[in-house]
Amino acid sequence: MPFDCAPGLRLSAHERVSAIHHENICRRLERLDQAMERLERRLWLTVYGVVAMILAQALQSVLTAGG
Repeated sequence: MPFDCAPGLRLSAHERVSAIHHENICRRLERLDQAMERLERRLWLTVYGVVAMILAQALQSVLTAGG
């Protein structure tokens, strides 16, 4: 093995690989967090849309019943 005579180099290579893996995981987590925020925004827009529709129908029925 090429690293048998240089354990320090082997450790250094392992540290670099670990740092690269850590950076990649952090990037993936950031993208996942952004996707979750977009999904949450869409969910709230849907909820507000449904509530607005229900209120509009209730108002319409009140206006028709009163008139």
